[in-house]
Amino acid sequence: MKLESMMSRRVGLGLLGVLLLGALAFVVMRSGPLAPTRVTVIEVTEGRLTPALFGIGTVEARRSYLIGPTTAGRVRKVAVDVGDTVKAGQLLAEMDPVDLDERLAALDASIARAGSAAAAVEAQRKDALAKRELAAINARRYVDLGEKNFISAGVVEGKLQEQTSADAAVSGADANLAAARQDLKRLAAERAGLLQQRDNVRLLAPSDGVVVSRDAEAGSTVVAGQAVLRLIEPSSLWVKVRFDQGRSAGLAPGLQAQIVLRSNPGRPIAGKVSRVEAISDSVTEERVAQVAFDSLPAGVSVGELAEVTLALPTPPSALLVPNASIKRRVDDSGMQAREQAAVWLLDGDSLRLAPVRLGQSGLDGRVHVLDGLKAGDRIVVYSEKELAAGGRIKVVDRLTARSP
Repeated sequence: MKLESMMSRRVGLGLLGVLLLGALAFVVMRSGPLAPTRVTVIEVTEGRLTPALFGIGTVEARRSYLIGPTTAGRVRKVAVDVGDTVKAGQLLAEMDPVDLDERLAALDASIARAGSAAAAVEAQRKDALAKRELAAINARRYVDLGEKNFISAGVVEGKLQEQTSADAAVSGADANLAAARQDLKRLAAERAGLLQQRDNVRLLAPSDGVVVSRDAEAGSTVVAGQAVLRLIEPSSLWVKVRFDQGRSAGLAPGLQAQIVLRSNPGRPIAGKVSRVEAISDSVTEERVAQVAFDSLPAGVSVGELAEVTLALPTPPSALLVPNASIKRRVDDSGMQAREQAAVWLLDGDSLRLAPVRLGQSGLDGRVHVLDGLKAGDRIVVYSEKELAAGGRIKVVDRLTARSP
């Protein structure tokens, strides 16, 4: 009787141990490291995508002017301030002319003196011309008398020599007059150059615009080319935008754009791609484009951040998958490593990584699949941990925290 009681106790403890081991195995297989990975799955469908490009940029001026002197000097006065609207030709600032006025006065005196000298040379030339004419008349008369033997040959030769001297005097007077006129022209050119320097000390607005920077004050000394003021044309404002090179296919001038300024996020502004830069940024892997406003908004400021969305042409209907389902991997089997795209495909009850070829993507998170899938295929979108080929999975509607 006692032996039977011990045997029944051992059997009971064995059954309890088996039950405990089964429960432990069930817990491990259901919620432990060996539990199936929960995933969300969708079916691949065909549809149309509305592709778009999104980028962030800053408002800049297409035409801006740095106003400064062409020679070193001291600022005499600054007539405008930041924010002032100016007209073309308006005086913005003036440099100290130093001795330019005195040098102009000296040149004016030199020009007057050269004019008087030229007048004197002109009078000498007229005198030489009169003497040459008289000498020519006398020479002809004496030559005629000599031919008739009324006077000696020596007298005739003397008159001919006087005529030659008169001709030489006229040539000398002509040369002196030309030199006087050249000297007068040189002085006039020097005066014009000095007057240009005098005009350059007056800094004038090259066009209508707005003063955005005042970099020097009265009394400060600036070097040649240093800006005293900076001027922009408000009508030339546009947005310099950067786009990811990997998503910039189709970027071209003329694309319609929506611009959202940081100062007014609730009011999109229409625009258009005016220019695509020929040089991209190799460091940030971005392409740069200039987007112009269709109508310049009020209150826009240079340097303000803006979000730009470009509408690309709608491609033909194709297979669409969520961007979250795309897995990026590096294929280094060839001479050069390259990135490939793939998705986790449910082939019956098995799971495998299927390579795909992608097309354009939209801002709604969907992307075109050009090759590698067909309509109706089931692919994994989200998983609670990394997947492996042939791994155990459990399809759920959504991933949420496990219940305690």
